[in-house]
Amino acid sequence: MEALEFKKKLLTRIKRAQGQVSAIHRMLDEDADSLDVLIQIAAVQGALNKAGQDLLSNHIKHCVTEVFDPTNSDTRADKMEELLNLFERYTHIGGPS
Repeated sequence: MEALEFKKKLLTRIKRAQGQVSAIHRMLDEDADSLDVLIQIAAVQGALNKAGQDLLSNHIKHCVTEVFDPTNSDTRADKMEELLNLFERYTHIGGPS
């Protein structure tokens, strides 16, 4: 996927999540049923998790490929550490802290 197309797709997901958060705010102001609010919260979490997955995948495909380049041993360890830290952080998204 082209960088501009990817960015547009990611921004669309984030805007959708913003709209869902606004809906949650309205629902709380209007004393909506708790179950309905929880469903909307789950939808926001799903949208943000999908955006995170897409961004992680894009990062791996386009930014970390140099880790596997045998001629680029100088930055390999740094890039591998960056990737491992990213995975550690990302696996905690949406889960208990």
